[in-house]
Amino acid sequence: MTTPWEQSQQEAEEQRHPGLGAIMSERRQLLNLAYRLLGSLADAEDVVQEAYTRWYAMSRARQEAVESPGAWLTTVASRICLNILGSARRRRETYVGEWIPEPLPDPAEWIAGAAGGTGQDPADRITLDESVSMAFLVVFESLTPAERVAFVLHDVFRYPFAEVAEILGRSPAACRQLASSARRRIAARAEASPDATRQASVVRRFKTAWEAQDIEALLGLLDPGATAISDGGGRAIAHPLPIEGAERIAQLYLTIARLAPARTILERTVNGLPGLVIESEGRIETVFAFDVAEDDRITRIWAVRNPDKLQPWQVS
Repeated sequence: MTTPWEQSQQEAEEQRHPGLGAIMSERRQLLNLAYRLLGSLADAEDVVQEAYTRWYAMSRARQEAVESPGAWLTTVASRICLNILGSARRRRETYVGEWIPEPLPDPAEWIAGAAGGTGQDPADRITLDESVSMAFLVVFESLTPAERVAFVLHDVFRYPFAEVAEILGRSPAACRQLASSARRRIAARAEASPDATRQASVVRRFKTAWEAQDIEALLGLLDPGATAISDGGGRAIAHPLPIEGAERIAQLYLTIARLAPARTILERTVNGLPGLVIESEGRIETVFAFDVAEDDRITRIWAVRNPDKLQPWQVS
């Protein structure tokens, strides 16, 4: 959180550079945009930092010539994200095992330190809505970089296509087609989830069945064609390929329950929806996100175990 000394420094800086407050107020919007585009909080923070670095590298005269600093920062951040997305596929080829977007805790826990422990400023919160659910972020991975940027800017942040066109360097009509293509692909692959209360009930029953090592109960909660994916990134033990089918998933989780050392399974909000975490010796070692169909059966489980992706969850 901002200390009194930091606040006084910010006020002094504002006096030297009028409009600084307005510039910095864009930070949350930029962070929300970059996280949705990249699926990584660490990368999103780097993007925002780079955007501000480029702004402050300009002369005062050039800054004052910018009609809308917020739009300028959004354009720069979006283009940086485009460059990162363009190279992400090559980087993923060297990633060990399956890659899952970085999960985020509930903002209240994150800010209070119950999950983050770092005292993040409220300006750094990610707004947890449908566009950051794990199901959406996973589908985003199947889109081209241009489709992702067009969809997120227009459908999520409500930028007109004329502005999206400037950012992407394409015509408004082409950007409209990109967003439409993304919309169709998302609709085809992202299932409609039940409300949070119903999903919480399903996840709670899954937790109870898992702890009781009740295979029949687990099978009753899993869709027959369910998929379980684990991301260890070479830093933690994880199954290297997706596990397909309710029976195989249930057997896997029963094996984990029998062989894993003492740990606690907790119900937590993961990217805005009910999920689970495993805590061992005071640290979160796994975060689980779920996709629950309208019939209240689990269709997908994502288990993030890579410690690099779990920093917001750790208590300092």
